[in-house]
Amino acid sequence: MLQRLNQALGYVEEHLDGEVDAAVLARIAATSEYHLRRMFSALAGMPLSEYVRRRRLTVAGAEVLAGRESLLDIAVRYGYGSGEAFARAFRAVHGVGPGEARRTGAALVSQPRLSFRLTVEGSAGMRYRVVDRPDFAVVGFRARVPLVHAGPNPSIVGFVRGIDRAALAHLGELSDREPRGTVSVCDDVDPSRAEGTELDYYHGVLMSSGAARTADLPEGTAVLGVPAGTWAVFTAEGPMPSAVQNLWRDVFTEWFPSTPYRSRPGPEILCVRPSAEAEREAGEAVGRGAAGGAVGRGAADGAAELWLPVEREPQGWERG
Repeated sequence: MLQRLNQALGYVEEHLDGEVDAAVLARIAATSEYHLRRMFSALAGMPLSEYVRRRRLTVAGAEVLAGRESLLDIAVRYGYGSGEAFARAFRAVHGVGPGEARRTGAALVSQPRLSFRLTVEGSAGMRYRVVDRPDFAVVGFRARVPLVHAGPNPSIVGFVRGIDRAALAHLGELSDREPRGTVSVCDDVDPSRAEGTELDYYHGVLMSSGAARTADLPEGTAVLGVPAGTWAVFTAEGPMPSAVQNLWRDVFTEWFPSTPYRSRPGPEILCVRPSAEAEREAGEAVGRGAAGGAVGRGAADGAAELWLPVEREPQGWERG
């Protein structure tokens, strides 16, 4: 997988002064465009489109300083329809306009060419299973929130705190699909996974499609139908949310490159339960009359299941 990704990066370098089509890159990488964008973002720490833009402006910056061509000619070669558009993009990356950079020989910012390599580390094996599931429904309260890569997501925290506890408890009684109980679900996530891009967040339960159509649901709940498909289920334990965020990173940087699976469009489902140690600490604190502080500390630790929609990569003869 990494070899194919590097071949795709070679194509990028050859077409910086032309069109870089993500669909073509996906064919070179022998995967789907959806999975390519997500894999690249996880491995490179930036969206594919941002990498292409930065590489173009790095190469264009060298030509600006060389002074052999007009700024407009350079702008057109690298896909900008006007000198003004080129100047805005140039300044966003380099912190200085192309005209000033040429006049003063200013120092510019360089985006190095990326090359993905496998690093073998002594980390513990990743626990996972792959399951097929019939269609089901996500039933819960929904909000549109920004994506946050590290630490708590303030928008989600505020949203969940505002949910009526009685309504959420009623939903919990209707849960009839694994993982049971209250779950967090992210849908319509931008494939680039760029920080700040928006997604649909559901706080609710999983139900069979039939039950979701006929159940007496609390006012304000939303229903997301999910078609039948294959899911990879990963587990993690530790402080939340960092344990889950690290797990997601490891899935895309370690698991996908080494397995015959790729991600596919669909909701990501997270189920977090307090760890046994956290529950024990909370129980002991209740006996001492100090539940609040202990529960607050213990709630940071938990056991999580992360369900990601996947599909098998087609074999060579199936790709055509």
